[in-house]
Parts: sequence; C-alpha cells; structure tokens
Amino acid sequence: MSRLTTRYFRNAKLEERKLVMVTCYDATFARLVEQADIDAILIGDSLGMVIQGHEHTLPVTLDEIIYHCRAVARGCRRPHLVGDMPFGTYQASLDQALENSTRLMKEGGVQAIKIEGGQERAELIHRLTTAGVPVMGHLGLTPQSVHQFGGYRIQGRSDDAADRILQDAKALQDAGCYSLVLEGVPATLAAQVTKTLSIPTVGIGAGANCDGQILVLYDLLGLDERFNPKFLKKYSNMSKEVVDALAAYRHEVRDGAFPALAHSHH
Repeated sequence: MSRLTTRYFRNAKLEERKLVMVTCYDATFARLVEQADIDAILIGDSLGMVIQGHEHTLPVTLDEIIYHCRAVARGCRRPHLVGDMPFGTYQASLDQALENSTRLMKEGGVQAIKIEGGQERAELIHRLTTAGVPVMGHLGLTPQSVHQFGGYRIQGRSDDAADRILQDAKALQDAGCYSLVLEGVPATLAAQVTKTLSIPTVGIGAGANCDGQILVLYDLLGLDERFNPKFLKKYSNMSKEVVDALAAYRHEVRDGAFPALAHSHH
C-alpha cells in the first residue's frame, strides 16, 4: 500500500472528488483514521492547544512537530501526510525555511509541509517547491497570527480583505503550492477562491464549496465539551463516553469487581 501523493490532490479537483482530511497527532488515531479511508492527515501545530494545553499554537517547536509526525507515520500507510511548520521556523530566512522543512520531511516521514501566509510567502514557497518540498498553503484565519489579528477572528469580510485573500491565493498557486487551506473565511469568498484556482482548496470554517474539508480529529469526536465553534460538527460525544468508561472502571476497582477471574492469569 503506497501513500497518496500531491498528484492525488490535483486529480481530486479535476475529477470533482471531495478531499477529506483530519488533523491528528499519534499512531493509535492514525491507524483508526486509515481504517475510515480518510485521504490525508495534517499533523498540525494545533497540538500545542489540543495535546499540550497552551492557549495558542505559538509555543510548538520543530522537534515536537517531528516527534508527532513520526508517530502518525508509523500508525498508517496510505493517507497523505502533511506536517505543519511551526511559528519561527521559516520566517527568518529562505535558508532557514529550507533547512527546517527538509528536516521535517526527512525526520518526520511526511510527504508535504504546510506554511501560513500569503503573497509575503511567495518567494519562500517558490524556493521550497523548486528544491523538491511540496507545500500546502494556508490563508484566512491563520492561527500563528493570532496576536496580529487580535484574536481568532473571521477574515475577509470586507471587500478589500476579500480581494487581498484572493490575490494571496493566486500568488501561492503561482509560487508552487499544490493545495491550499482556507480557514475562517466567508463561504462566498471561499467559493470564489476555489473556482479561481486550479489547485484544490481544503476548508475549515469556509463553507461547503471548497474542494475538501479538514477538522481536528479531537473536535469532530467531541472530546472537548467546552469547544463549540460555529464551523464544527461533532460526529460523536466521546468526552462523555470517556468519562463514563473511567467512572465505571473506578467503580469496579473500588468494589472489587475488576479484575475478575477472566482477567487474571492462572
């Protein structure tokens, strides 16, 4: 079984076949994602919030992303794997970005990297793609810019802001991106960007007209009952299931019902 490639992404748009992505961070979930026939996994810097408990993604390091990429790569064989470039690993210089992105691919076992930003990243993306590093772009609500935005705010609402995102998307495509995440933008704008580009768009909080969708696995499974943004549909209520299972375990241990004879070696 071989990995799905960047070509699979391009063909999906040509064939009008929706791409399905999730974000996950470990081998166990990667194995289950593969069993569900999901196309691609993003090992996102969102692990800073979901796994590490930070308020935002900025503290995540390259070593931490590589660690989680390796875990995911060991857990599945078919999904296309994309590793996030953390904040501070590509902004200083083109050489820094090339060194860190090639390290992420070599040590993390991913097939592509993801970088946030628009026209200001075009030269960098061109340098990476010509060096053989496939790049997924990311526009709209880019979490690494949370302080610059003044919080997690929908982007592209005004005509000027929408036009800027459209021009950014064209620039990223021209620079060599094979796909583009659109996060937290109005559905009409996402539809316009998707129609304009020849590369596929993957939306999160960007409406139904993108070429694919991505959600954080923990979110769609309902593992955090406190997190309920408008864009999220919870396909399960696993936070309750996990708490109920742990409570049952606690009850049986304290009552002496576990371990029973069937769970003991003889």
